[in-house]
Amino acid sequence: MQTEKVVDYIVNWLKDYATKAGINGFVVGVSGGIDSAVTSTLCAKTGLNVLCVEMPIHQAKSHVSRAKEHIAQLLDRFDNVDETRTDLTPVFEAFKTEVFLDGDQATVDMALANTRARLRMTTLYYYAGLYGLLVAGTGNKVEDFGVGFYTKYGDGGVDLSPIADLMKSEVYRIGEFLKVPESIMKAAPSDGLFGDSRSDEDQIGASYPELEWAMKKDDEGKTAKDFSGREKAVFEIYKRYNTSNKHKMIPIPICEIPSNLL
Repeated sequence: MQTEKVVDYIVNWLKDYATKAGINGFVVGVSGGIDSAVTSTLCAKTGLNVLCVEMPIHQAKSHVSRAKEHIAQLLDRFDNVDETRTDLTPVFEAFKTEVFLDGDQATVDMALANTRARLRMTTLYYYAGLYGLLVAGTGNKVEDFGVGFYTKYGDGGVDLSPIADLMKSEVYRIGEFLKVPESIMKAAPSDGLFGDSRSDEDQIGASYPELEWAMKKDDEGKTAKDFSGREKAVFEIYKRYNTSNKHKMIPIPICEIPSNLL
C-alpha cells in the first residue's frame, strides 16, 4: 500500500464530499481506539471543522485516557479541531430503569451493549445537526464487510465511511504514518461496549490478522474443508459472523408490491 498517497486520497475525498454537500466539516466519536484515531486525524487534515466527541458510558479508564491523549494531540496539531465530552452514563442508567432486564443474562448484556452504541450515534447526530457537520464513520473493511462487528444503527449509523475500504492492518499503517499516539497503536482493539477492557478478539475468538486471512480466503472461494487445525477454526468463526451479520452489510430489504396488485 502506498500509504502517503492513500492518506492524500482519503483526505481529498472527504474534503470534496463535504464541500459539494455544503457541509461545514465532520463530527467523530473518539473512543481511544485506532479506527477513531485514524478517522479523526484524516478529517482534521482536510482543514474543515472537526468536532471530536468523547462519550463515556461506564468506560474503562484505559479507554478514557487514550481518547483524551489523542484529542489533546489533535488540538495541538490542528487549529480546525474542537472537542466536547458528553457523559452518557446517566442517560444509559435511566434507560435501564424503563426497560425489561429479565431473561438470559448474556442476551440482556448484548442488547444493552448495542444500546450504548445507539446512544452514542444519537449524540453524534445531535452535534452534527447543531453545527452542520457530517458524522464520519470509523469502521474498517474487516468489521464492516467481513464479520459485521458493529452495531446496526449504532456505530454503523454514519454519513460517510472514510476507512471502510481498508483492512485493519492497513489502518494501523496509516495510523503510524499519521503519528497516532503510541498508546493507541499498541492497545488491543476493543469496542468498549461492556464497561470493561475486553478486546475484540476476546469477543470474536479470532484476531484481526486471522480474520483478514479468512476474509481473503473466502474471497478466493475457499471453504472450511480446505483447512485444518487453527486455520479451519478461524475460517469457521469468520463464516459464522459473516453469515449471521449479513443483514448489516446489505441494503434494507423492500417488499416490492407486484404491479397487478396496485
